[in-house]
Amino acid sequence: MKVSILLSYILASTSAFSTPKAPQLGISSSTRLYEGDTDGADEPTVGAEAISALTKDVKTIFSSEDIDKILPHRYPFALVDKVIEYEAGKRAVGVKTVTKNEPHFNGHFPERPIMPGVLQVEALAQLAGIICLQMEGASPGSVFFFAGVNGVKWKKPVIPGDVLVMEVEVTKWKAKFGIAKATGRGYVDGALAVEVKEMTFALAK
Repeated sequence: MKVSILLSYILASTSAFSTPKAPQLGISSSTRLYEGDTDGADEPTVGAEAISALTKDVKTIFSSEDIDKILPHRYPFALVDKVIEYEAGKRAVGVKTVTKNEPHFNGHFPERPIMPGVLQVEALAQLAGIICLQMEGASPGSVFFFAGVNGVKWKKPVIPGDVLVMEVEVTKWKAKFGIAKATGRGYVDGALAVEVKEMTFALAK
């Protein structure tokens, strides 16, 4: 009897000094900031380095600084960030990175920011201008006007965070009159966002 009482006392004493279990706070060993919905948690990830490497073979032909020497446009209306393919007098591929810091998003629209379609067409026109202002009969820095646009179609909204990859082709250039015609398309994540069948420009005299 005395032995059983002694054992009970010893066990009670040792449990008082044992390390208590940490409370469960719902935090896992993952690096996610919030647990929330775990759908897709098992999907494989590749990380920033691998994603960044997807464009390692894309070369910059004209940087933003180079474009400033060709086009007269400036903030907030400079809509081509760089040119990554270029065939003199023929075609070009350019990039416009869309950010929420652009002023038109304050009103278009406050609760659902969308790049205005007319600015997408303007971006294509500026890319065409990079070609035209380096052709015979024109000079870098010259002002050119929109003279017409036909066959415009918008396929999907362009929103902050998107990268609009544009391609234009100059189909006609009349150096004597300073008239150019071009066609263009813009893509986001490989999907067509905007296309223009024909743009007409007139070089300011």
